[in-house]
Amino acid sequence: MTIKDTLLYLGKAVLFGLIMAAMFLLVTHYFDNKSLGNSLLQNRGNNTVELSFAKAVRRAAPAVVNIYSLSIDQSRPLNSGSLQGLGSGVIMSKEGYILTNYHVIKKADEIVVALQDGRKFTSEVVGFDPETDLSVLKIEGDNLPTVPVNLDSPPQVGDVVLAIGNPYNLGQTITQGIISATGRNGLSSGYLDFLQTDAAINAGNSGGALIDTNGSLIGINTAAFQVGGEGGGHGINFAIPIKLAHSIMGKLIKNGRVIRGALGISGEPINPVVAQILNLPDLRGVLVTGIDPNGPAARAQLLPRDVIIKYDGEDVPGVEMLMDRIAETTPGKKVMMTVIRQGKQQELPVIIDEKVVVSN
Repeated sequence: MTIKDTLLYLGKAVLFGLIMAAMFLLVTHYFDNKSLGNSLLQNRGNNTVELSFAKAVRRAAPAVVNIYSLSIDQSRPLNSGSLQGLGSGVIMSKEGYILTNYHVIKKADEIVVALQDGRKFTSEVVGFDPETDLSVLKIEGDNLPTVPVNLDSPPQVGDVVLAIGNPYNLGQTITQGIISATGRNGLSSGYLDFLQTDAAINAGNSGGALIDTNGSLIGINTAAFQVGGEGGGHGINFAIPIKLAHSIMGKLIKNGRVIRGALGISGEPINPVVAQILNLPDLRGVLVTGIDPNGPAARAQLLPRDVIIKYDGEDVPGVEMLMDRIAETTPGKKVMMTVIRQGKQQELPVIIDEKVVVSN
């Protein structure tokens, strides 16, 4: 055997050893990881291990409540009344704050919250936000279960998720699926950034929890895609991401409503044809297509066909970013906008109004 053959043989052996070591470390990490080893693999006895989401469900399910409307028969007002199932909700804190959908409670006169341990509470509405279809309720009780919340790790397409709720008033039900898509906005308003999942979300699931395999809350179930008047069962269901829902909840607890800024414009993204017609250097910015005659934009003398390229010193890549920044601006604040008008760049100051939200 030549020296070259010897070195080649030793190199293959070393490479094989490194590959095996890497595989061993990977497998060890795989089964030591809490989200899989502790949550998904359950020892069923007889030396058998099965895939299970039971631990995740045990962590989250007690905090998912059923929401009812208490109806009083006016002809027999002394009777206790009957409960009508409306949907679901999630206990977010020991203080008794509950997140649910606005459409779940908007027509209810008196709201009753039923916990999984059998307790029932009459709740008060802290605040609601029709724009994001969210509402916060509050109950008074001791030792209330709360759901674990994950704000730091955004869900990704392909993640396994579980939907917990009270479909058709049958009692708490768990369905399983994956995240099919993220960033599905436009279904309700520009402020929403839906998660799409194929976990079944039927009537009564609205306001319930979408959790990951650790049992942490990642979304509030809110809508099922409608096909020919039929909802659910088509694998196209939606949830509000918990980061957005948590932010809205904080605002509702603080102010009873969500205060948003308004500029009073409608706009479109820049496409190559528009860029060429308006002599624009690139495709960034928002083309102003409509102006509220009584809004801040009109008072600032913004014109249709103006292109907004900067808002409050920040570059504007597109419509969604601009609308979000406007909504986040405190009403009454003076903001500088950079616009391109007839090929020339100029600065326009504008004082932002408060957006008026009409509930229906």
